[in-house]
Amino acid sequence: MKIEEVKSTVRTQRIAAHSHVKGLGLDEAGSALQNAAGLVGQKAAREAAGIVVDLIKSKKMAGRALLLAGPPGTGKTAIALAIAQELGNKVPFCPMVGSEVFSNEIKKTEVLMENFRRSIGLRIRETKEVYEGEVTELTPVETESPMGGYGKTISNVVIGLKTAKGTKQLKLDPSIFDALQKEKVEVGDVIYIEANSGAVKRQGRSDTFATEFDLETEEYVPLPKGDVHKKKEVIQDVTLHDLDVANARPQGGQDVLSMMGQLMKPKKTEITDKLRMEINKVVNKYIDQGIAELVPGVLFIDEIHMLDLETFTYLHKSLESPIAPIVIFATNRGRCVIRGTTDIVSPHGIPLDLLDRLLIIRTLLYSSSDMEQIIKLRALTEGLQLDETAFTRLSEIGTNSTLRYAVQLLTPAHQMCKVNGRSQITKEDIDDVHSLFLDAKRSSKHLSEKNNKFML
Repeated sequence: MKIEEVKSTVRTQRIAAHSHVKGLGLDEAGSALQNAAGLVGQKAAREAAGIVVDLIKSKKMAGRALLLAGPPGTGKTAIALAIAQELGNKVPFCPMVGSEVFSNEIKKTEVLMENFRRSIGLRIRETKEVYEGEVTELTPVETESPMGGYGKTISNVVIGLKTAKGTKQLKLDPSIFDALQKEKVEVGDVIYIEANSGAVKRQGRSDTFATEFDLETEEYVPLPKGDVHKKKEVIQDVTLHDLDVANARPQGGQDVLSMMGQLMKPKKTEITDKLRMEINKVVNKYIDQGIAELVPGVLFIDEIHMLDLETFTYLHKSLESPIAPIVIFATNRGRCVIRGTTDIVSPHGIPLDLLDRLLIIRTLLYSSSDMEQIIKLRALTEGLQLDETAFTRLSEIGTNSTLRYAVQLLTPAHQMCKVNGRSQITKEDIDDVHSLFLDAKRSSKHLSEKNNKFML
């Protein structure tokens, strides 16, 4: 007899560098906890980020910029992602790297503007009239074909809908009968029909028929409450960039709903400033009428020192425009030459006039105990078992080299202990992989000692 182990069908997700970050880890008073929500240490930076999150939620931060500045491996990207987690999925968060603006196909300023528009959301509220209920009757009424002959056509459809509050009989257009057939609607199904468009949606089988069969694949839903004819508020979330793309080749009306209908068009043309201004006018009109609401999101630009003087100048204009998101920059540079110039040295490689507009959050190097807690967190996320001596050794290595290098040794050390027939990583496994792989400091020392052996 052959016995096979049944593997779990649970989807395994790839563990990324910041998979463990779930939020800023603040208490109710806004104070940072030492180890919470996947972040360790950096209390001042996290508390400052918490204030920024509160400002964004109260919509008092739009058009302003923030700079996360600190040495490499001090959690700048982690804090930016934690801000995104705190804001939730309803607020647009658009991450990019400074070097993305350099392209042969599109202008630098266009790349920046596209990402600016991706970071600004528009929440459209639309009130729809719908007929909703359980189908009690479905009768197509046939008449003689206008073309003559023996054929017959459907002139209208009589449908009965029932809710917990009452029943209603409707006479529908024959085109809606086609939609009913596509949805495979039959008596006993719960459906809703949109009054303005005639769209039909089958929600499932009424739960009064739940005992109809012993085994079935049908989804049962409860009988709708309220009247058959009701008004429903539908909320759609889009970004301004979605509207730009949808209207790059405009077809149909100029209202927001026409724009929504064109989002899936495959052709893409260059988006001009004139088109964006027209879309802004339409958006402002709908905001004034109360149909739509602007949701300023977050644009996160990592490695901001990679931008050049032209793009920095463009950022001034973009930040001061009436429709602007919250922009978060991050850099690990100290004083360096501004890209696009040969002799202008500035803090973080950012021009002083832009630097003057930024709120700067500083991140500090981690202590040895902080590193140990972060490594324990990563080991837990990756499902690895280490003894205490291994954790201590990794924190020592991280202090002498970098935290990133210490974290990267976890997986090779796990492979080493598997080869040795153990499930728990020990200090010896860490030392073995540390001797096999070089960190940046030891590699540069080796290069300086053996420089004459390498090709120029």
